[in-house]
Amino acid sequence: MNIEKQSDTVHLIRFNDNRELLLIGTAHISKESVNEVESYIEEYAPDRICIELDKTRYVNKNDNQTWSDKTITKVLKEGKGFLLLANMALASFQKRMGNVTGITPGEEILSAAKLAEEKNIPFSFCDREIQTTFKRAWRKSNFWNKMKLLATLISAAFSKEEVSEKELAELKKADVLETMLNEMAKELPTIKKVLIDERDLFLATNMFLAKGDKKLGVIGAGHTKGILKTLQALDEGKLGTNIDEITTVPKPSKISKYLTYIIPTLIIGIIIYGFAQSGWTKGIKLFSYWVMVNAIFTGIGGIIALAHPINILISMMAAPFTSLNPTIGVGLVSGLLEYKLKKPSVKDFNNMGDDALSLKGWYKNRALHGLYVFLVCSIGSAIGTFIGFPVLLTILT
Repeated sequence: MNIEKQSDTVHLIRFNDNRELLLIGTAHISKESVNEVESYIEEYAPDRICIELDKTRYVNKNDNQTWSDKTITKVLKEGKGFLLLANMALASFQKRMGNVTGITPGEEILSAAKLAEEKNIPFSFCDREIQTTFKRAWRKSNFWNKMKLLATLISAAFSKEEVSEKELAELKKADVLETMLNEMAKELPTIKKVLIDERDLFLATNMFLAKGDKKLGVIGAGHTKGILKTLQALDEGKLGTNIDEITTVPKPSKISKYLTYIIPTLIIGIIIYGFAQSGWTKGIKLFSYWVMVNAIFTGIGGIIALAHPINILISMMAAPFTSLNPTIGVGLVSGLLEYKLKKPSVKDFNNMGDDALSLKGWYKNRALHGLYVFLVCSIGSAIGTFIGFPVLLTILT
């Protein structure tokens, strides 16, 4: 394979079988990226365009996604509340960055697809389904890594730091992006592996296998180095083209499944042991402390989130029992109840994207507020559980 560097972000690749691929790395939210992609399509005249997009995201970008209370409550009931929060925070960050430049995030990818349609050029969705990517990242992360991911996304979404066009142009330089990705790898190596490394492999393999002798690929600049390396291995036969393993959501390991039952079982066991060995006094004391610790931290979470007073009281009562049930968390109770007590309006759902740009918006917008209550009460209950367990052991001894 021969690689001709056209610029810092554009590479012309000639494979051993004489096929070509013009690979364009973009900043995703730069006006220059949109113009650059359109210009290269006109000049290069490819027989196929490969884009860093999956079909689901393409449809959602063209048909604005509509939200409703049924949609969100369904997500919460399916245990995907944290996944939805991660999606919302990421979308908020992209929207904030797009507002700086007046460019919709990923517009250069869409412009490539639209231009392909206008010119009757076949195009391929080469990226992995976004839900598969998020689910794999979520499933491979422990609770604290999930919290860290959400914290990172939310802090980025709420950041007031101004970003200039010059700084955005700098993002197209591979060395800057690699530095950013390396920093993320240190903090969240599992997330980086799923979001970056696996997608490099997925994108490169699909571009390599796509039909056409003169293809043009449009990707985020951060993927350039990984894709070039993977294409080299594929062309030399050092790497196979079977990527089934990274297209599925892994099932929970038996160990992680058992762990969700271990702490509740130990806590129940401690309380029962207290009753059996020391009578009602010790047993009731143990149970009371467990209820108090869980209720207090859940209540603090509800107050921080400004949940409805009735919701705070009910969540406090529910927390000591939901924390002992691996199939349900108090966040589910808090989130669903908040939607019942403060029913979102159509306007709230329509304004979710804009209101998600600020912390104030998450409090003001009732559709977002229910998700926020879900998150904070879940964290409060989790803290109560981890603090309550050693407290019970201390009382027992």
